[in-house]
Amino acid sequence: QVQLVESGGGLVQAGGSLRLSCAASGRTLSTYYMGWFRQAPGKEREFLAAISWNGGSTYYADSVKGRFTISRDNAKNTVYLQMNSLKPEDTAVYYCQAERSRTRVAGPPRPDYWGQGTQVTVSS
Repeated sequence: QVQLVESGGGLVQAGGSLRLSCAASGRTLSTYYMGWFRQAPGKEREFLAAISWNGGSTYYADSVKGRFTISRDNAKNTVYLQMNSLKPEDTAVYYCQAERSRTRVAGPPRPDYWGQGTQVTVSS
């Protein structure tokens, strides 16, 4: 069993930056393909970014490519999402996910575990 806890959300002005963290407990994340999703009110869940088990490969949705960066520190059992040039339309609850895989290098995770999310609000 893996428990995922997101943090780092908050209120930021348009054009600003936030760094989200996803800390895992229960098992090492080094065997998991990790990803970030978000869900805005009244909208479907949207895939954002994913990273392979060793950080060697990353994969992004077109909507965030060039603005968001996913990374991981397996020694700290943590995955990060650096978000720059934030826009009001980035306002959502952001979730991390874990898929048990050392072979995935692209595409949204097919998650075995989800976090509970962290709210990001971007004001105009």
